[in-house]
Amino acid sequence: MPQIPDQTGRRIIVTGSNSGTGKETATRLAAAGADVVIAVRTTSKGEAAADEIRAAHPGASVEVRELDLADLASVRRFAAGVLDDDRPLDVLVNNAGVMAPRERFETVDGFELQFGTNFLAPFALTNLLMPALLRAEAPRVATMSSLAAVPGRIRFEDLQWQRGYSPFRAYAQSKLADLLFALHLHTLSVELDWPLLSTAAHPGYTRTNLQSAGRSLGRSAPVSSDQRAWPWTQGVEQGSEPLLFAAVGRAATGGAYYGPAGAFGITGPTSVASIPRSARSTDLARSLWAVAEDLTGTHLPA
Repeated sequence: MPQIPDQTGRRIIVTGSNSGTGKETATRLAAAGADVVIAVRTTSKGEAAADEIRAAHPGASVEVRELDLADLASVRRFAAGVLDDDRPLDVLVNNAGVMAPRERFETVDGFELQFGTNFLAPFALTNLLMPALLRAEAPRVATMSSLAAVPGRIRFEDLQWQRGYSPFRAYAQSKLADLLFALHLHTLSVELDWPLLSTAAHPGYTRTNLQSAGRSLGRSAPVSSDQRAWPWTQGVEQGSEPLLFAAVGRAATGGAYYGPAGAFGITGPTSVASIPRSARSTDLARSLWAVAEDLTGTHLPA
């Protein structure tokens, strides 16, 4: 595995870091010396992950805080707590997400679950945490997208999928929205002359519980599948590399997208990923940003 640059003294928040790529990312960052905040909906699962990290890396600085991305009030409470700490925030890793529940669910605020959890909540969280980020010397926001963004489309006429809900198409919309968000945040940081880097990543096809857990929402048992037998998948150690590079890689650049270098971007070492045609419109990104501001009631600081 590539070496993570020394992160001693740097504070990093990783959302959804009790399992999968989020847990691996938090583990590797804590091992490199970062003060890591594990931001999770279920704090007991976060504490279990934190205990594992401390056991593997004695002396690691890890703390767990509650963050439910399906509830904007929770997002606001979490952000307020971070701001109350009165410390610079060096990196925000927007990793958490849900994938393709078979039924249409809504967040506490009435948004389609995937659009609300995967995009609107990270959007709001980033805006709310921006004062702490801008206190850091070289702040960065790294946002997890997906290969699903390629066929994605932003359905402004029905963003919440109130008609004709499609699990995968709704997921694709949310991950395209994440990529558009990361790219437009970079544009704004340049326009505002901020030192902030906004980057994006995708994990290719990485074996995590996201595929089964997302589809099992609302069911009595998860959908089972032995992904280990699939030759075109990779483990979380490799699958987390693009996000880690986007978050703390020395050569990472604002507005760049990182993913696996193998065939079709599914597996392999990290490289610069091609931004899909679906995400190349600056007008689309600007329009989506404005809609997200209205829906979440959050804005970047003036």
